[in-house]
Amino acid sequence: MSEDFRGVFAASMSVLKADLSLDIEATISHAKKNLDENGVGSAFFGSTGAGQLIGIRMKKEFISELSKEKFKEKILIGTSSNSLYDTIDLMQHSIKKGLKNFLIMNVAYYKNEDSGVYDFFKNIIKAAPESKIILYNFSKLSGYEFSSDVTKKLIKDFPNIVGMKDSTGNLWENFKAKNFSMFVGSEKKLLDNLKIGGAGCISATTNFTGSLAKKVYDDFKKKGASSENEKLKAIRSAFDETGNLISALHTLKSLENPSYSNLLPPLELLNKNKKDELIKKLKGLGVLNNKNIAA
Repeated sequence: MSEDFRGVFAASMSVLKADLSLDIEATISHAKKNLDENGVGSAFFGSTGAGQLIGIRMKKEFISELSKEKFKEKILIGTSSNSLYDTIDLMQHSIKKGLKNFLIMNVAYYKNEDSGVYDFFKNIIKAAPESKIILYNFSKLSGYEFSSDVTKKLIKDFPNIVGMKDSTGNLWENFKAKNFSMFVGSEKKLLDNLKIGGAGCISATTNFTGSLAKKVYDDFKKKGASSENEKLKAIRSAFDETGNLISALHTLKSLENPSYSNLLPPLELLNKNKKDELIKKLKGLGVLNNKNIAA
């Protein structure tokens, strides 16, 4: 299994300008900081990165600039589109720029059956045969959960399918396939996933917990356990209890940099009560310094 498809990844945040256009430089800088300081890769334009809300033109401009950077080995591009045509267009553009690894969810909004999901990925792979794809299993957003049967069929028929981010939670504990990277979507499950041979996690909150999550990952690789796991799980729980991870992350990061308060509707910051509660919990866990920045 390639090291490109193992480890801790952040479902990276998108930073916007005041006019709500994508701030390409700031979004890249955010991801570079997480990699350089914490050893955490980035999955761009997933749900945390407002992928469904950002237009394909902006995404392509971002990918063109991202391709000039040196940290390509720990990058996944989320397509976040219900359009087969736009998905293929974005993938082909990425591949031309040297970025070939993707995180792709089935089409949302319409009713999904296994056969239709299979055909969606079949058409993508036919048009972008150089791609490597992590399936994004998130029924809360898409109304569909990948079955074991369709996942096995996709892997068997297409070597391009190299892994899954299982945020639904129906497959990660019991699905096994050769050379297939199984990621969980929460740090709460990271250590348990590693213990059964999983690849790691791709999580929204590793934008904040990145260094600690990477330590749990590295500790497991060295010792088979980590004394930091309970703290990591407690931090994730504090975010979960806000009811909205994306709002919580932007609220917290906006205390460091007001640009993070720029959000595309319908996304919004936490209300004051939830913000104060989150800050109190994180301070109690010792993970905020005096400037309300991750310590």
